[in-house]
Amino acid sequence: MENLTSFTDALVSMFICYYIFNMHYSVELGATLEFLQRCIFKINPEKGSKVERLEKKRSNAVNPKVLTLITRISEFEWRS
Repeated sequence: MENLTSFTDALVSMFICYYIFNMHYSVELGATLEFLQRCIFKINPEKGSKVERLEKKRSNAVNPKVLTLITRISEFEWRS
């Protein structure tokens, strides 16, 4: 990892570590990392999330904030 020469390389390396070490996304960064996972890296599981849960509640397949952002980006691209 000493040869990381760009922000992109660093981001990819950080993201890969979450999967190699089977880590959950922290709650504070969950929506951001899930957006990167689904829109940039094209990893779209049918169910579940890598965001850690502090309390048990109904689990959404996609974070509602991420889903809203993806929908708005799609609508914008469709209109352009």
